[in-house]
Amino acid sequence: MTTNPSSDFPIQVSSETGTLKRLLIHSPDRGLGKVVPSKAQDWLFEDIVHLDTMRRDEYDFYVKILLYFLDPEKIKGRLSEIDKDRGRSFYIPGSENYFSSDRVVEIQRLLSEILQDDQTRVKLTSAICGIERCPYHIQEELNTYDPNELAKIFISGSYSDERMLFAPVPNLIFTRDIGIVINDHILLNKPAKTARTRESILAQFVFFYHPLFAHIRKNLIEIPENERHFLLPDDEKASDFQRCTLEGGDVMMVAPNHLLIGCSERTSLYAAQQVMKILFEKNVVEKISIIKIPKKRDYMHIDTIFTQVKKNIWVLLGSLARVGDEARKKDVLHFFASTDSNKEFRILQFRKGSEQQPREIENLEDLLAEVSTEDLGSTEPVRFIYSGGNEFPYGEREQWTDSCNLLALRDGVVIGYDRNDKTLEAFRREGFNAISARDLLEKFETGELSPDNLTDTFIMLPSAELSRARGGSHCMSMPLLREF
Repeated sequence: MTTNPSSDFPIQVSSETGTLKRLLIHSPDRGLGKVVPSKAQDWLFEDIVHLDTMRRDEYDFYVKILLYFLDPEKIKGRLSEIDKDRGRSFYIPGSENYFSSDRVVEIQRLLSEILQDDQTRVKLTSAICGIERCPYHIQEELNTYDPNELAKIFISGSYSDERMLFAPVPNLIFTRDIGIVINDHILLNKPAKTARTRESILAQFVFFYHPLFAHIRKNLIEIPENERHFLLPDDEKASDFQRCTLEGGDVMMVAPNHLLIGCSERTSLYAAQQVMKILFEKNVVEKISIIKIPKKRDYMHIDTIFTQVKKNIWVLLGSLARVGDEARKKDVLHFFASTDSNKEFRILQFRKGSEQQPREIENLEDLLAEVSTEDLGSTEPVRFIYSGGNEFPYGEREQWTDSCNLLALRDGVVIGYDRNDKTLEAFRREGFNAISARDLLEKFETGELSPDNLTDTFIMLPSAELSRARGGSHCMSMPLLREF
């Protein structure tokens, strides 16, 4: 098991655009290839995906880009060799050629390492078999597998391609949702949907039992359940003031003193309130803005409607911003469309120790501009890039395929999907260079470009299959360390 001292594995995230130094990911596993149409929505997928294409032609580029920026020694000069291997051993934890980085960290690898300890293995196996209602002989069978295979089974629900033992957890590729680093603390999630319960348990065990996180165990935050939760109706029926659910896509650490929490389809007002109380009591942040968005599958989390690109630049969905009102006036279809969903949009800002009423912020653009100028000290004019160039119907179409869900590798350098053409045009109009992941990697290999001097760049990730999963590059990352 990895036993890096804590000095080699610091945990600290205080912004969305500081240079990314370490993150947690999970590559598409064999469980995604087991999703069937009749269960896709129950397992929180919009569609079934072609696993080999998703891995080889799309997600593998994401991993290579991350390694080139965060841990170049693992990949520089090796692309040809890596790409020739049809077995993809470079990407598979436990294989001889696995990249095994402590900067681009695969959660499956960490899981297999904690399973090497017999006591941890027994505890986790019992927990998984309990929630999956496995018969005792399955529990006994699981004890016969080696740690690498057992980690794969716990994630995919299947033994090799031979048989399924329980349902897959295909959403684990969205590691953002299992937890979020807030300065030097980690907030663990409470998933809204039953399909993600096993993810939550796996993450809990990794953070509490892996030695890489031993130095911050006292900084792990779990949200207390409503005291009367056992008397409440099912989560789907409980009110937003009763249920306690939170996912990482609704939490953004935008500045050392300022946290954003979204209340959405997946994160409840009750959970947001509990998190705010804990963080203020622990003096982790000084200011928390609660952003209540319409509970629609279209939006899901706040990082599906906006993310930060640079200290002074944000990408967002225009129909939920100030320009949304103007767009509706100009477009006949929008003018006659129902605006009920917009009544559900509200922003309240709370300050630690303040006895005053929370401050209400009128719209999203005002909040984000304030983050850039007041919290981050940007002296440049704040700019907004709108999904689909804010053209109807492209704003909504491209938001659905994660035009607003971008991961900043550092200030001004982001990675996102290649399919959102109108949004990419909008980025180019704002002075950004758009380059495909494949072309960028080739230029890195030849030395024509370097990750160290790249500026104002949108890296286009192949996305025909990844976009079916309803999550972008921001969702597919859990930053553990950023420079600020």
